[in-house]
Amino acid sequence: MGIKELKSDAQHRMNGAIHAVKEEFSKIRTGRATPTLLDTVKVDYYGQKVPLNQVGSVSVPEPRMLVVQPWEKNLLSVIEKEIQKADLGLNPSNDGNIIRIPIPQLSEERRKDLVKLVHRFGEDGKIAIRNVRRDVNDHLKKLEKNHEISEDELSVALEEVQNMTDEHIKNIDNLVVQKEKEVLEV
Repeated sequence: MGIKELKSDAQHRMNGAIHAVKEEFSKIRTGRATPTLLDTVKVDYYGQKVPLNQVGSVSVPEPRMLVVQPWEKNLLSVIEKEIQKADLGLNPSNDGNIIRIPIPQLSEERRKDLVKLVHRFGEDGKIAIRNVRRDVNDHLKKLEKNHEISEDELSVALEEVQNMTDEHIKNIDNLVVQKEKEVLEV
């Protein structure tokens, strides 16, 4: 693997770390309704477990309310039970046509716990990025040791990898600040 491939691989893996952090952040409830809150809910549909958004539409009619409109009426009670079983702290109510899910207000203590969680996920993402940097740097040093690249090429490549690392860590820091602000908003 040459320098170009190593840098491309590093870019891809660092982007993956950022994607993983975003994925974790999307699961953190902020007190504001968002359809992604229900992404983990799977519904039994003709013998198969499928994501909720494949058996009905999820909308946000008010800032603190989710509405699920199943495409088949016979799924109402199944969807309601699955939302309750998902342990999201939500209480769905079924009116025979749609399922309304009020989003409860978060307590100050719970907000602080969520901020700690946000910081932990952010730190995990930064560790993953640093691990990618270390791995790529090791490969680059082996290439130089085996005389496949020169010292100058090694020096330039190490600097480029460091710049890539700094950029991705800055992105995670920005995501953490944004999510923390979202959690603390009342």
